[in-house]
Amino acid sequence: MDRGFLFGDGVYEVFPVYNKKIIGFEAHLSRLQDGLDAINIKNPHSNDDWKSLIKKIISFNIKNANQAIYLQISRGCDQNRKHTYDELDPTIYIQSSLIGPREKNSLFKGKSAITREDIRWLKSNTKATSLLANTLYAQEAKENNAEEAILLRDGVVTEASSSNVFIVKDNCIYTHPKGRNILPGITRDITITLAKKLDIKVNETLSSKKQLMEADEVWITSSTREILPITLIDNNIINTGLAGPIWSLIYDQYQLLKTA
Repeated sequence: MDRGFLFGDGVYEVFPVYNKKIIGFEAHLSRLQDGLDAINIKNPHSNDDWKSLIKKIISFNIKNANQAIYLQISRGCDQNRKHTYDELDPTIYIQSSLIGPREKNSLFKGKSAITREDIRWLKSNTKATSLLANTLYAQEAKENNAEEAILLRDGVVTEASSSNVFIVKDNCIYTHPKGRNILPGITRDITITLAKKLDIKVNETLSSKKQLMEADEVWITSSTREILPITLIDNNIINTGLAGPIWSLIYDQYQLLKTA
């Protein structure tokens, strides 16, 4: 009786791989450890062992293929179904999925999003496998022909169902600060670092729905989506309805990082 199946009692990590290179490998491993610590699961492997194992998985797949390595660690199997737990041997699950090619020219029209009230638990900074609320938000977006559901808590933009959210206004980038309301996205952190290298101001602060809707640019970021422009929210066009110049600069820098 695996507690990951019974209770969603586990954590997961997604490692993006381009030409056999993992973007943000150390940061992903660090976040994995933070998640395990948050729910009191002992890490079954050292970082060196994880690196060896993940690289072996990568090597099994198509040569030089871009792929996403999904790693899940549950608390393990127990004899009976019960909410409390004893110290168990964690269950490890790893799979690889291909990341399809994405041309910049195909992204300028952007994607659409809906907004919804964020009613998730107050530990969204833990990358837990219990993602029922997130999957329902994502499904609602799909049913509305949208790429994502952007979430708001008490009128403040937090994140999206499976990505972080960025707003650009007057050449300044805004995104929700780290804390219990958002996942500390690795691509989010990389995006901020790239922006600062380009001398673009980044303000990690709270933004309202009004600021979201009146933004010059809106993006979402994640390990598999990379940096994706959002040009339509709740059927309202964002600025010109096309991806903006700041997105274009950051996107180009991210592509260089993938091939470095």
